[in-house]
Amino acid sequence: MSEDTKIIIDDDMDEVGEIEVEKERFLTFRSADLTFAVNTKYVIEIITNHSITTLPMVPEYIKGIINLRGQIIPIVDIRLRLGKPSIDMENNESNCIIVLDIDSISVGIIVDSVSQVVDSELSKISPVPVNNQRELVNGMISLDVNNVVLLLDCEQLVDTQTI
Repeated sequence: MSEDTKIIIDDDMDEVGEIEVEKERFLTFRSADLTFAVNTKYVIEIITNHSITTLPMVPEYIKGIINLRGQIIPIVDIRLRLGKPSIDMENNESNCIIVLDIDSISVGIIVDSVSQVVDSELSKISPVPVNNQRELVNGMISLDVNNVVLLLDCEQLVDTQTI
């Protein structure tokens, strides 16, 4: 029996069966004293020390663009997108850019630090309580008693009205 199955005992039928448990992998990261997670199916790579070219007349949270092996990728500062103060990229060695591919749209997000990859059962994802950041968060996972991870809504991140 694999880790992704559960034994089900049916009291009425005195039978034992197995069902597959739907799990997804998430990359966790820190930004503005919050822990977020993004589904690993969207993650292309994590880069550090990359020069960002600023652009005029874009929202403040779009820090600019990078040229990654010939592909132009817009860079979003998650802190600014959440209404928090930006972090100084030059003087912080732990921050990095997570490059995502969301519905064939590439985008990079600046985060304070990358933590770990975690597996979570889809049934364990909780809905988000109503708050002002709900537009970028579409669920929560409780890793342990004192650790809740907010799931980043990648589709909302690349919505053409926000980028």
